[in-house]
Amino acid sequence: MTDVVLFHELNCDNGKKVGVITLNSPKSLNALSGKMIGLLYPQLLIWQQQQNIAAVFLQGEGEKAFCAGGDIVHLFDAMKGNAIKASTSNKDKTTERIADKNFAPEIEEYFTQEYQLDYLIHTFNKPFIVWGSGIVMGGGLGMLVGGSHRIVTENSRIAMPEISIGLFPDVGGSYFLNKMPAGCGLFLTLTGASINAADAKYCQLADYFIEQQQKDNFLNQLKMINWGETIPLNHDKASQLLQEFEQGSISKLPTSLLREHQILISQVVDNQGLSEIIAAILNIENEDKWLSRAKKSLQKGSALSAQLAYTQFKLGKGLSLAECFRMELNLAVKCGHFGEFLEGVRALLIDKDNSPQWRYPSVESIDSKVLAWFFESKWSKAAHPLAKLG
Repeated sequence: MTDVVLFHELNCDNGKKVGVITLNSPKSLNALSGKMIGLLYPQLLIWQQQQNIAAVFLQGEGEKAFCAGGDIVHLFDAMKGNAIKASTSNKDKTTERIADKNFAPEIEEYFTQEYQLDYLIHTFNKPFIVWGSGIVMGGGLGMLVGGSHRIVTENSRIAMPEISIGLFPDVGGSYFLNKMPAGCGLFLTLTGASINAADAKYCQLADYFIEQQQKDNFLNQLKMINWGETIPLNHDKASQLLQEFEQGSISKLPTSLLREHQILISQVVDNQGLSEIIAAILNIENEDKWLSRAKKSLQKGSALSAQLAYTQFKLGKGLSLAECFRMELNLAVKCGHFGEFLEGVRALLIDKDNSPQWRYPSVESIDSKVLAWFFESKWSKAAHPLAKLG
């Protein structure tokens, strides 16, 4: 059986090494499985302490994707077995439904381990270089955005499309979506719009643009860096090499639609409440295909996801990265329990009928008790599975 993650150490000219990681499941577009996480996390801990490892390089196998997201198909059965069947049309059953404590342990285990991995990448002390070519979505973006040196190519297609599967922008989205230019984070949160390499650089999800064909050359040049013992200097050396490669590729950088529509995006999300923001987005009068797709995904997406994402986005503004991950774990586990996530995965990836039966027809119809329950922590502060994060 082929290993789902490949590790090797690249020998550099001065005796140092670069740890190279390849997500090796191209048939699933390198979807991040629990097995992958279980291999990645301990190896990164080893390399972080290993003195002759100067830097880490993370890539995905194949040309199509770096990582298309979490391996949610494998979570479907766990969610299905623990879903609550109460009718959403009966208000008397709403409180009964959210009071049930039958959480799926597989859901909690997966998201706990995924967020621990993401946090480790964010806080990794050595240069952590991520080659984000091809499809980069959800869990893939969680790894890309955590790197110290984040590369995109002409093939990069990046999105947080959780509104289409009844989830919310997790993997640190509460934190990094709030760092974007005015309006962009909330717009991408609500629409799940796909962005390109130029957009990723504009909204601070990536640092460098390099043509895909330059990857092997770049790896060869990494071997020639005079790596030292001083970690900040090694970061500078990696940055200098990347800047040189970007200078040779910058003419191929696509147009940033996010930058092009920045003023309009800022205007539509600058409204008093979620209902008004959604209405403003859906009422955009523009024939641009990218905006049309964004409007369509919002219109077809889960109203509950939109409400969760909006509230999460607002709360995330005042939180540290670790606090964001703790809030998101609570939300993810409850999404796995509540049933909206289950239905979204069913419609998109299991039955593939693209006709999810969402619980709520609009954000206005969401019971306030349900929303409050999602943001009530499942654990005490000390007992939280991510309590040891910074």
